[in-house]
Amino acid sequence: MVIAALIAVLLSAAAPAQAQDRITLGGGSGLVVNGEALCTLTTIGNDNRGDLIGFTSAHCGGPGAQVSAEGHENAGVLGEMVAGNDLLDYAVIKFDPQKVRPVNNVDGFQIDGLGPDPLVGDVACKLGRTTGYSCGITWGPGDEPGTFINQVCGQPGDSGAPVTVNNRLVGMIHGAFSEELPTCVIKYIPLHTPAVNMSFNTQLADIVAKNRPGSGFVPVGAAPVA
Repeated sequence: MVIAALIAVLLSAAAPAQAQDRITLGGGSGLVVNGEALCTLTTIGNDNRGDLIGFTSAHCGGPGAQVSAEGHENAGVLGEMVAGNDLLDYAVIKFDPQKVRPVNNVDGFQIDGLGPDPLVGDVACKLGRTTGYSCGITWGPGDEPGTFINQVCGQPGDSGAPVTVNNRLVGMIHGAFSEELPTCVIKYIPLHTPAVNMSFNTQLADIVAKNRPGSGFVPVGAAPVA
């Protein structure tokens, strides 16, 4: 009886400690895919199946790819890519809720929910694991389906980085508009190539149409639309 009581006490004490060991992830967090590729988490939340879901670029990895957190590789695999679309450049990640603590604010970069595609002149901001925080004006739609162009700064590793307008997610970093201009010169004026961003609404519409994991996605901490 005494031994059983001691075991019960130890187990009850271990449970909170295990919960505290969850890795914090949110839009803008660095990801490691298959132990080598560095990319950025777009956002994290739940789909209509109740699963803990995140997104990044498809060119970071495809279905079956193992995902861990940059700086926390010793925590092991936290999730797996379960769907994707190379044309629309999205990858859906199913995370283990026992290992991940989802947040909507990373280093002060807040995601309060989803927003409509940006209009010409809208100022959009992004948070990438390589170049951090930057903002820029939206120039308009891109040449590729479901893209828009704006003047945020991006470099390798920023792929998948969340792009927001008024703290609402509108897209993710896809790539650079031109290889002939520098990708980031932002100390004084943004004299760099614009970034090509994928519309998150276009990506979600494709996911719903194909009934993929991520359907009905709602970011963690999403506020009601006014």
